[in-house]
Amino acid sequence: MAGGYPAGIDWSAPWYAPWRAAGESVARAVAGGLPLPEALDRALDRALDVTLDRARDEADTTDPMRFVAHDALPPGKAYEQYIAETGRCPTREGPHDFFNGLAWLRFPRTKRCLNRLQAAQIAARGVGATRGPVRDALTVFDENAAFLHAPPLLWEALLAQQWHRLFVELRAQWASARLVVFGHAALEKLLQPHKAITVHVYRTELPALANFCAAADSIAAWDRAVSQSLQAEVLASKPFTPLPVLGVPGWWGGNADFSFYDDASVFRPRRTT
Repeated sequence: MAGGYPAGIDWSAPWYAPWRAAGESVARAVAGGLPLPEALDRALDRALDVTLDRARDEADTTDPMRFVAHDALPPGKAYEQYIAETGRCPTREGPHDFFNGLAWLRFPRTKRCLNRLQAAQIAARGVGATRGPVRDALTVFDENAAFLHAPPLLWEALLAQQWHRLFVELRAQWASARLVVFGHAALEKLLQPHKAITVHVYRTELPALANFCAAADSIAAWDRAVSQSLQAEVLASKPFTPLPVLGVPGWWGGNADFSFYDDASVFRPRRTT
């Protein structure tokens, strides 16, 4: 499946397919020797050229995030605070910041919303030894979140962590579902896929997604819907549910043998209190 960074990424893998339009050209530029911040900026410029008329009407894209080398971050300045103040994203070379940059390209509203919430938390509480529930949730979201549109029965089984029901009994219903891995740390892990990789599905109703699942502009629709749902009090409630992502039918060849799901170290029953 997926290979090395950047030239060996398998963009046909289900977890990378939604990112292919932006990611392939950036990876090619980086493999050719272009610094990652410059490659991301060039991809952003091309995207804005294509969607200029739309961009003029959308505040989040008329002033898009730009990328700079990580050493542009002043000593002692919080990363999130610097982004909020300057509209510049300090970027290291490597897969982690590569996928973070792609998230800024594909989900600009969601990323801006996350950054604004992070900056507000830092302004209110400073940068201390503990992050607090909202910042913790923001970190989980940014690094490891996934978005799911699925029939109600799949959602019920997922929330109950009824893995056999979710992946075996209701297997046919996954044909009507769509899952997008958003978190850049999760996308980095999937360069070397293994059974234990678990994402945190954002646990919320996003009815606006229903009409966009098969549409060419569905990522933009998801971006709008997710960003509009994000609020500090919602995140403080830890609105996530775990999903061993390679258990999704069609995402990993090994799960065609249903004994794949017998591994209780990965497909754990829901905790009871």
